Amino acid sequence: MKALVVYESMFGNTEEVARAVADGLRERLEVEVVEVGDAPASLPAPLDLVVVGGPTHAFSMTRQNTREDAVRQGATHPAGTGIRDWIDHLEAGRHTEYVATFDTRVTKVRHLPGSAAKSATKALRRHGFKSGAGTASFYVADVDGPLVDGELERARAWGGQLAAEAQARAGASA
Repeated sequence: MKALVVYESMFGNTEEVARAVADGLRERLEVEVVEVGDAPASLPAPLDLVVVGGPTHAFSMTRQNTREDAVRQGATHPAGTGIRDWIDHLEAGRHTEYVATFDTRVTKVRHLPGSAAKSATKALRRHGFKSGAGTASFYVADVDGPLVDGELERARAWGGQLAAEAQARAGASA
């Protein structure tokens, strides 16, 4: 069974979470981790699970202007392609892969509405992906981080849970 993890990261925190999720997935699945700028426009087959993650900017996925603003605030990663752009350019149609999404967000706005993960799930569903593998938010102390204590462990555990669910789905359909 195979999984693809695609992430967007401005300050490196979301990348850390993506790699921790992948570590959890590796307990049961073969995993490839790709920065969104290098992600394929056509997904390689066969895939059982696609995990997409990015930072929450302005209550949703990043846009070019929010990425440029992050660079002005000291972001170390390029302000090029975001997960919104990548999803918009994916082939539309019925996909067999299940999708899970995650985001990073600042702790002090933990309870504000809006989420990159939820927005990405809706966009992926419009492109024909099966949702159902879930969403998760992981927290950073401030815009540039660091991650809140325990978040990487929580991300690994979530990845392990996603892997177990993917195996259960495969077993049920066999």
